[in-house]
Amino acid sequence: MTDDFLKIDKECLRPLDHDMLVLPGGPNHKPRILLLYGSLRQRSYSRLLTEEAARVLSHLGADVRVFDPTGLPLVDEMSQEAEKVQELRELSLWSEAQVWCSPERHGTITGLMKTQIDWLPLAPIGGIRPTQGRTLAVMQVCGGSQSFNTVNQLRILGRWMRMITIPNQSSVPKAFLEFDDDGRMKASPYYNRMVDVMEELMKFTLLTRGRSAYLTDRYSERVESVETLSARVNQKAM
Repeated sequence: MTDDFLKIDKECLRPLDHDMLVLPGGPNHKPRILLLYGSLRQRSYSRLLTEEAARVLSHLGADVRVFDPTGLPLVDEMSQEAEKVQELRELSLWSEAQVWCSPERHGTITGLMKTQIDWLPLAPIGGIRPTQGRTLAVMQVCGGSQSFNTVNQLRILGRWMRMITIPNQSSVPKAFLEFDDDGRMKASPYYNRMVDVMEELMKFTLLTRGRSAYLTDRYSERVESVETLSARVNQKAM
């Protein structure tokens, strides 16, 4: 990602104070952040907003990956070994934080957005849950007036996936008016809010990593063996 900031006041976007956020002796590598978007259109506004967020995160010192969902199959038992499924799962395991950005379609998230989340199991992969304990920021783009249906739905999913969803969020109304011909987001209060959300995500990620295992340690899971838990979560019938 290029550090191309024509619309940001760098004096106001301050460097993060790691001493306020990081445990002494804690992880000091760049925060690993995975970004997902929910549309395959050639001019996808959820992708364009995601790319703007990735630029901000890179500027703030994150190691950023944007997943391209092109070719991701629908969820079924036969597709678990598909290349795109494995790529998504490996990126989720790699990540310490995630950004989910979906268009609002028929009052909720798109099927593509839900498919990406549905391919991330609650059961451990190699002994590690691919979403638990990671921080999460949610965003949406709207074709019309501003709505919060999609970010609210993403918050429900984040909670279900045992993630730490940050308080701030971004909703961009009439997204077709907010991007120029080159696909760059125009300077606006909506752009500033997106920057706010990414800045907050970085802070919460630095604050909780190194602590997330303790924060998500559950009594119910300590009294249930890994084998029993895996069998229950992955049972084929209810």
